[in-house]
Amino acid sequence: MVPIPEHVNSLLSALRAGGFEAYPVGGCVRDSLMGRVPVDWDLCSSARPEQVQQVFQGRRMVLTGAKHGTVTVVTQAGPVEITTFRADGAYLDGRHPASVRFLPRLEEDLARRDFTINAMALGPDGAVIDLYGGRADLRARLVRCVGRADRRFHEDALRILRALRFASKLDFAIEPETARAALEDRGLLDAIARERVFSELKGVLMGPGAGRVLLAFAPVIFQVIPELAAGDGFDQKSPHHCHDVWTHSALAVDAAPFDVVTRLAMLLHDVAKPGTFFTDEKGVGHFYGHGQAGAETADGILRRLRCDNAVRQAVTALIAVHDIQPPQTERAMKRLLARMGEEQTRRLIACWRADCADRPEAVRRRNGLVIDGAERALEGVLTEAEPCFDLRALAVNGRDILALGAAEGPAVGRVLRALLDQVIEGTIPNNRTALLARAGEMIEKIQRKPHGKPSEKRGDRAGDMSAAGAG
Repeated sequence: MVPIPEHVNSLLSALRAGGFEAYPVGGCVRDSLMGRVPVDWDLCSSARPEQVQQVFQGRRMVLTGAKHGTVTVVTQAGPVEITTFRADGAYLDGRHPASVRFLPRLEEDLARRDFTINAMALGPDGAVIDLYGGRADLRARLVRCVGRADRRFHEDALRILRALRFASKLDFAIEPETARAALEDRGLLDAIARERVFSELKGVLMGPGAGRVLLAFAPVIFQVIPELAAGDGFDQKSPHHCHDVWTHSALAVDAAPFDVVTRLAMLLHDVAKPGTFFTDEKGVGHFYGHGQAGAETADGILRRLRCDNAVRQAVTALIAVHDIQPPQTERAMKRLLARMGEEQTRRLIACWRADCADRPEAVRRRNGLVIDGAERALEGVLTEAEPCFDLRALAVNGRDILALGAAEGPAVGRVLRALLDQVIEGTIPNNRTALLARAGEMIEKIQRKPHGKPSEKRGDRAGDMSAAGAG
């Protein structure tokens, strides 16, 4: 028997008191049987949407899904979806049924669901109602379609990626017939809205089984991101690597922390390698410029997938610099922090570690020591009493520069950035008096030379470092 929360029981009791059947169904049952606390509780019922509204009259409800049989009742513990037993009509767009037919019996409703592990319900006594072997598949750690897999995928092609997402999230295998159909029917994904595809793809990447699923279902991933296919089987001809480009990328995803920006960066970080590949006179492969080229390609991919701007920009920024040499001194680390910010710098270190995980042992050990040095430099900077590596920490601001007589416009920003560079280089302290004096000198030079600007020379920039064996 599965315990049911009180707020869910109260809804079930109200529906049953009204003469209707009602059952918890789907993911909440699956998660409960796995010993997990369900995030959401969904109910199915013989009550039609208008009858559900009548039962819960006076309660807050959301009716956006009522056309297809779903009414959401808002409780203090969270929203609960209540869906009428139904059979779906024809799926004319490969995603949504053109119509639904409301049914009187639970059994018919369970038959329309995607996977056996999601097609279980709980009876009034908390006993599991399992008509399609969901519990057996949970024990066997399998994702299996209810009924014929190809029929399920032709009804809704997004289920192909949902199968991969569940396999990754739960660290399950995909049952052979379901796997075969997913690979054969992958072309159906072309008709699905890109934002829905991207949502499921992120779910695949964020599971503990991500690397294994990416490798086993590479053709499905390439259907969504064709640019990655060139890396499949691509021999890097490098002593710094032990796998082809695609295998390395999938294993790098697995080695990355569960942060969607970092995992997307690892998926796409070497997308430009095949296009930048050449061999030297010894037959060793090189990929000069693949970081920046990869960032540009990844930008196009993420735009096509309707990725939000903040994530897209963060991912491409990491890819552009993932092959730079990790800075070993606090001064060099401050330059990197000035360019990337703390959060992105920490992500970049995580990218370096993930990129390093799939290397020959000697390379992994050597690179690991360099990354350790960068992490020490970062912590050294951040534990300073008053670290200064961005304009917010500078002891002067734009108003101060204007008060010194600078003209409004880009020159103010150039003066501030030049001051920050000198603070980072250690040629001037982050002291208001000293900074104002130096800013006054810069402004005087600008005014003597109308088209001049403060020097932006930064010496040995973190972003200009070459990475021995990186990439």
